[in-house]
Amino acid sequence: MAASSELHVVHQPVRSISLPTRLHPCSVRLESILNRLKSCQISSSSTTAPFKTESIQPSLAGLAEFFSCLEELIHSPLTQQALLRHENGKLVEEILGGSLTLLDTCDTSRNIVCTMKEHVQSLQSALRRKGVDSRIESDIHAYMRFRKNVKKDIAKCLKALKRMGNTVDSAPVLLHFDHHLSMVVRVLKEASAISLSIFRSLLLFLSVPRMKIDGRCSMTSRLKCLRLLPSEKEQKIINVVGCVDLALSSLHGHLIRHNDDAKADIQLAQRKLETLHLNIDDIEDGLDCIFRCLVRNRVSFLNILAH
Repeated sequence: MAASSELHVVHQPVRSISLPTRLHPCSVRLESILNRLKSCQISSSSTTAPFKTESIQPSLAGLAEFFSCLEELIHSPLTQQALLRHENGKLVEEILGGSLTLLDTCDTSRNIVCTMKEHVQSLQSALRRKGVDSRIESDIHAYMRFRKNVKKDIAKCLKALKRMGNTVDSAPVLLHFDHHLSMVVRVLKEASAISLSIFRSLLLFLSVPRMKIDGRCSMTSRLKCLRLLPSEKEQKIINVVGCVDLALSSLHGHLIRHNDDAKADIQLAQRKLETLHLNIDDIEDGLDCIFRCLVRNRVSFLNILAH
């Protein structure tokens, strides 16, 4: 397959998968979704796309589709029997451990996105209601405090994903077991690997470095005249989150200097906030779908152990 050949060229950690179609009808669909997700990750790996919603939104939608399809495989009596036969359900317990990490990460991401959306809506309302009134400063400061504080939660999630990734990489491929169990294990391992990659991209998107601008820059050159925080000079990617930082920083500068000519800054901030609002809505929908699918998958695995 095309996706498989690409993987050998770019040497991505996420490997291609080829499932025996005779083992289960949904294996073809699972294979198609996984390879599509990998192709998206591969094509974005050499660009700034992982930090942009153009790659994150379809990846989240594809991941939700995959977990929904996985439910059919989990409910197969053949799958359940194979999982229980493996060391009295030890494999299921390991799967549940990984699913909990993904659930926690997804839930934290949902909370971050929800809170960001509330701040964005508050800023949009404040700009419409207050204009250049200096009281808008409190709303800007509240948003920037949120951007700073949320990095701790994101860092915690990234560490948990890294630990899970190490576990996934070291997990053995059960080739010496029956074909169906080997297929299920490969599917779950591939699913974990691609999930880790997508969630990492999302978290990096949400934690893009806060940006400031040089006050000497003209309005027309501000998008090119960025000054990153000293500790973040290595990061040169700007996405819609960074654009909002830039617009708010510019507006805040006018307010500090009591500059009445802030119409252009207000319009810029409103445009960037509207774009971020639309992007957040799409991301929120994707995360909600994934969360529901992950919960259903986890319940299904718990029911296997209960039998």
